[in-house]
Amino acid sequence: MILENTKLINASPDRVWSVTQDIEHWPNWTPTMTSVTKLDDAPFEVGCRAKIKQPGQPECEWRVTQLSEGTGFTWETRVRGISISATHELSVQGSGTQNTLRLTMQGVMATLLWPLIRPSVKRSLETENAGLKAHCEAMEQGA
Repeated sequence: MILENTKLINASPDRVWSVTQDIEHWPNWTPTMTSVTKLDDAPFEVGCRAKIKQPGQPECEWRVTQLSEGTGFTWETRVRGISISATHELSVQGSGTQNTLRLTMQGVMATLLWPLIRPSVKRSLETENAGLKAHCEAMEQGA
């Protein structure tokens, strides 16, 4: 099961990437995150881990599995018998940045629960991307 949301952000790719990789500050601009705590002292790179608490969800440990500096990353977790992969992908779009959030869920529980959780997952992706857009555009205007 895959869902994605794409937004055009009127901010430079460097700005959007800077905000995207600053994971511990995500709760400042999106209500989809209650807390994000980086578990490693290392820079944000493949292998980096973070504990994430989201409203109505158990705290999960996510691990970065792919990273392309400046253009995106993928991280993964497993919760309640569901394997989850989340991708954050940036690309230049004119003078702005196109940001795509993609969530892939696999497993028997994902298949069984998909009809119930799909609407809330879709809303979360839309809310997170809208928050990123608003935050980056406000920063760009203040720069």
